[in-house]
Amino acid sequence: GAQAGFSRPEPLPQTGWERLSELWRRDEQQRFPEETVNIAKSAFTAGVVGWLYGGLPAFVSARKAFIESSHGEIFQNRADAVQSAHRAGLRSFIRYGWRWSWRVTAFATIFNVVSTGLSAYRDKTTISNFAAAGAFTGALFRMHLGLQGLVGGIVFGTAFGVPAGGLLMAMYGLAGETFQEKRSRERRELYEQKLAEWQSRLSMTEILDQTENTAQGRPEMERAREL
Repeated sequence: GAQAGFSRPEPLPQTGWERLSELWRRDEQQRFPEETVNIAKSAFTAGVVGWLYGGLPAFVSARKAFIESSHGEIFQNRADAVQSAHRAGLRSFIRYGWRWSWRVTAFATIFNVVSTGLSAYRDKTTISNFAAAGAFTGALFRMHLGLQGLVGGIVFGTAFGVPAGGLLMAMYGLAGETFQEKRSRERRELYEQKLAEWQSRLSMTEILDQTENTAQGRPEMERAREL
């Protein structure tokens, strides 16, 4: 334990693979990097948005269709008729909401993972990262339709990635730095702090060792004088 406490801090990652692997490692406080947390948050948000996008129109449409097709049915009372219409709409809300939710979640997650990974690997954030991430994600979603679907997916993904990247870059510009720049700065500052602490502890250890050696040498010198 003492040796581990006096060990030299690990150097900053130098290669793209080292920076990429850091995205999935916890720090000393057992926290994931901010980019990784944002991927999880955006996946949840995309799932909610996708569910509402697919579920709400389906709810309204199913409820309207039930009302139009149930004029000849007999209900116990008005509340029973309203509840039946709501149940029909709720079934469609769950069915179509889930269908859109998982697709939007998967698209957003793959897009964010690829764009974040490219930014970490290249150690810079550019619109080309988002364009490449959009092209890859679109191709992945449409590749089952053959070559034509693959090309269409690449075009759609790129058309989505470029404006999305431009919007994020504009937000980074207002913030003053990108996530990658912020992480690099914080990583460098933390390394310099740990290095300074290590050097201070090392100097203190050397001083203590010298003091101890001096203290042990004095009795030997006194005995030599007596002889």
